[in-house]
Amino acid sequence: MIYMIDWSRLPSLAALRAFCAFVERGSVVGAGAALNVSHAAISQQLRSLETHLGTPLFDRSNRALELTDEGRDLARALEDGFGRINTGVLHA
Repeated sequence: MIYMIDWSRLPSLAALRAFCAFVERGSVVGAGAALNVSHAAISQQLRSLETHLGTPLFDRSNRALELTDEGRDLARALEDGFGRINTGVLHA
């Protein structure tokens, strides 16, 4: 089945990758290392993603960033999506 995607409504791929790398590594420093960018670039992408989606993905009340319910939902969806992309690319 082919889905018609409204590309203009999707956040940037860079922001989605930064979010997934953060979830995988558990920190902005680790995510930056995984993507070979600065931790400041990761932080900027995470804020951009929250702005684009119009919802907080992180609880910032503690020193460490923790995912909100919305953040956990997005992390599961992106893990599935990027996992499928990874499999498709590896088998191409």
